[in-house]
Amino acid sequence: MAQVGAAIGREFSHTLLAAAIAKPEADLRSALDRLISAGLLFRQGLAPHASYLFKHALVQDAAYGTLLRESRRALHARIVETIERDFSEVAENQPELLARHCTEAGALGKAASLWGRAGHRSLERSALIEAAQQLSLAVHQIANLPSTPALRREQIRFQVALVNAQMHTNGYAATATKKSLNQARLLMEQAEELGEPLDDPLLLFSVLFGFWVANFNHFHRDVVCGLAVEFLGLAEKQKAIGPMIVAHRLVGSSLLLSGDITKARSHFDQAIALYDPMTHRLLATRFGQDLRVATLCSRSSALWHLGYLESARHDTERALKDAREIGQAATLMFALFYASGNYLHFRDYAPVNSLIDELLLLAEEKSAALWKLLGSCARGALFAVTGRGSNAVQMLEKGIAALEANHTTLGRACSINFRGDAIFNHDGQSRASKRSRGFGLALIDANGGTA
Repeated sequence: MAQVGAAIGREFSHTLLAAAIAKPEADLRSALDRLISAGLLFRQGLAPHASYLFKHALVQDAAYGTLLRESRRALHARIVETIERDFSEVAENQPELLARHCTEAGALGKAASLWGRAGHRSLERSALIEAAQQLSLAVHQIANLPSTPALRREQIRFQVALVNAQMHTNGYAATATKKSLNQARLLMEQAEELGEPLDDPLLLFSVLFGFWVANFNHFHRDVVCGLAVEFLGLAEKQKAIGPMIVAHRLVGSSLLLSGDITKARSHFDQAIALYDPMTHRLLATRFGQDLRVATLCSRSSALWHLGYLESARHDTERALKDAREIGQAATLMFALFYASGNYLHFRDYAPVNSLIDELLLLAEEKSAALWKLLGSCARGALFAVTGRGSNAVQMLEKGIAALEANHTTLGRACSINFRGDAIFNHDGQSRASKRSRGFGLALIDANGGTA
């Protein structure tokens, strides 16, 4: 009885145990009573609606460890069969549970599909770490199976979704994210060579977006502009509205990065005009964040540079409102960070601290390394402009080093600039040369690493 319960998990229900073990109810209850009396299990509720919990994970491990390999595989196969037959709601709503049992039963093809489905569900509900882990398991298991067209299609789908999860857990330009991105491109190229068209045209756009955003954060200006134009051309050729919105956002952001602010604003306007919440909010997990929220944040910056302060403020407020209504963590973290930066530009410092607090709390909850890092740098920037120079310098120095390790050159350039302000404001004219050096380093970054 303890072995079967341990195979189900640390916690298990009376009904699932009864279905999996196929013993008379009286024998089942008697055995469970003995386990509880021995202090190995806790029981909550009354049978048959009770649930049980192993007193300690070590107790579960000990019971599970007594199972021989073949007995263990057979038991997990029986649990899978039981869940699918008698607990269809569990099978539908908890694919990760079924995936674990399929993995242990040696049904790796089925397990890979279930891990992939679990990863997609986790991504949709912003469980970013879980999504990355589940999708990694899916692509790893498929890679070890005999290749078929159906499995290759699944592998591409799961690999692209993994990139979208890693953008937030690791960073857009982080080594692990770029490795996954290159793997997705390789899988697509192999499918093309085999004459196997993608069953989802958005997959190619998602990969193009991944390369664009990685280069944007790494400050490869010429590459960014080229990828944006390629993206727009492909979207126009396919007459696909969703990708057209993304394309105008990317072209606008690339132009903003290059200093062509008026044209950038025009593309942002086109992206927002094409957006339909009922249709396009679903694309948030395919392209980093909600498309309108991201575009509003960028257009706000463009409007501020053009001198339209009230319009810029309105876009920032609208982006925050939409992000909170949508309830997707990746979108909200994006909006909170960019809103804090925009309010710094507006010289309206009052709301910035609470925005950064909210960002850091959410980033910690979601284990989103990039957003934790950017939130910390935003705090340093706030300190720099509000007279807390020593705190700012310390925080920004640490942030600059971490951003460099994360290959996020764009954020590094901004942080160097604010560090220069902090040194100047804290130590006065005597260290103005260090401030100038900070501006110089920021300019070098802005020119793609060349002065």
